[in-house]
Amino acid sequence: MHPAWSIIFFTSASGLGLGLAAWVVLGLIDLGNVINFFIVSVFTFGLIGTGLLSSTLHLGHPERAWRALSQWRSSWLSREGVLAVLVLSLLAVWFGWNYLIGSVPFLLGLPLVFLIGVTVYATSMIYASLKTVACWHHPLTPACYLLFSVSGGLLASMWLLAVAGQSFISEIYHLTYCLLILAWVAKVLWWRNLDKQSPESTLESATGLGSFGKVRPLMPPHTSENYLQTEMGFVVARRHALKLRVMSILAGGFIPLLVFISFPSSSVLLGLALFLHFVGVFIERWLFFAEAKHVVSLYYGEAQ
Repeated sequence: MHPAWSIIFFTSASGLGLGLAAWVVLGLIDLGNVINFFIVSVFTFGLIGTGLLSSTLHLGHPERAWRALSQWRSSWLSREGVLAVLVLSLLAVWFGWNYLIGSVPFLLGLPLVFLIGVTVYATSMIYASLKTVACWHHPLTPACYLLFSVSGGLLASMWLLAVAGQSFISEIYHLTYCLLILAWVAKVLWWRNLDKQSPESTLESATGLGSFGKVRPLMPPHTSENYLQTEMGFVVARRHALKLRVMSILAGGFIPLLVFISFPSSSVLLGLALFLHFVGVFIERWLFFAEAKHVVSLYYGEAQ
């Protein structure tokens, strides 16, 4: 599939922002200080908001994006949009309560955390629900989205705690690096499934001529590349994909983990670790699209 930069940024930034929002609502960061409140709220809404706005750039008519919200009964894209608007609205109420009244009771924040998780899940299901893209249609796809959101959000929370000079309990410290490791283990398993995946459809099964042997087209369907080939049949060389996988793991997992374990209270180094994690996830999302093949590419004689 053709990697669209706006969608890659959307899934990376919004996923990180929603994960951070969940940990903030759970009370991980003390918002009693006005400066801390301002920094946390702006950073959280900034990540989610810029991600959502970037997703509209992929549309032919961004001004009509609101119409997609009406198809929530049948479309995961529509459900994700409705949930995102709902979460942003409730999150604004939650921050407003904290600023004007005081800390929101823990139990009142749990439904919002649940909605945040469902929103990330809905984003992943936009892709995981597509049977026509075999590597996406797998339980590990939503698992990866959720784990990256939760682990990245917790890493962002630890950076904000360091910026605010707030302490944290040892259980949170251990949970942070465990979730980072778990997220990248899930991604490695996703890549392993992709590499070992056998095609469900071939030219032989599609034409019903498999009994006669290997099937190949006599001539190309078109004399020049068309929209389907550009959008659905993006090709990335195997050797380049492997290099990018290693880069994503190093930038998004290994280096941030090493920095966090060695300097858990350094705001500068944790900020660098968070930036590298975002870069690593960005590369992983680029590969998520670039390595995927739509079944329509069979029509053009491409292997799945």
